[in-house]
Amino acid sequence: MKSRQSGFTLVEIAIVLVIIGLLLGGVLKGQELINSAKIKNLIADMNGISTAVYAYQDRYKGLPGDDSGAVGRWAANTAAALPATSVGNATLQGVFNSATVTDESRLFWQHLRLAGFIGGDPTTTQPINAVGGITGVQWGAGNQTVAALTQGLAGLVVCQSNILGRIAEAMDNQLDDGRPNSGAVRSWTQGAGLLVAADAATTAVDITAAATGSPSPATTYVDDGNTMYTVCKKVT
Repeated sequence: MKSRQSGFTLVEIAIVLVIIGLLLGGVLKGQELINSAKIKNLIADMNGISTAVYAYQDRYKGLPGDDSGAVGRWAANTAAALPATSVGNATLQGVFNSATVTDESRLFWQHLRLAGFIGGDPTTTQPINAVGGITGVQWGAGNQTVAALTQGLAGLVVCQSNILGRIAEAMDNQLDDGRPNSGAVRSWTQGAGLLVAADAATTAVDITAAATGSPSPATTYVDDGNTMYTVCKKVT
């Protein structure tokens, strides 16, 4: 007696393929929504810093972090954390990812929190962004000289680290011209340690590859799921 070997019919296989397609579509759509939410949060943070800085300057006539009147205004709250580096010279000392709590780039956050323009405990800690990097500020970014700017931004800039290529490009497209080396938004490919080097030619900060492991200027965005960028936007 012959045995019959049963298997899936074409209809059953088609149903399975449809289900797999729906599952994959749902996963991809979910990831797209997550990325979209991250992009919106990152952009909102950058724009929010600009708004907070202008509001602070309007109220106190000084730059947060560099406000020489902050000690007298909030001495009871911050006497131990408001050093004399806040000299009121209309620039910020220190880099966006500084580990020194007395740098003006760190005091910037404390001043804004004490003034009530951003939320959080009034410490000098930089905020963590939507992708687990740092949101920070510094005075100038990129290779800057007196004569010209090369992949650089002058004045107060807000920077965000740990940004994947796809997200960095989307941010640049929404905020500026979509190019990492032009406009009001500039990006740098992060090095292993995200070190920041001072530009010896000026008092500005250079986040080029001047030191081992520091970011290098980006000319295109690479979407490989691995390469990360530091994205900076001009505030003032």
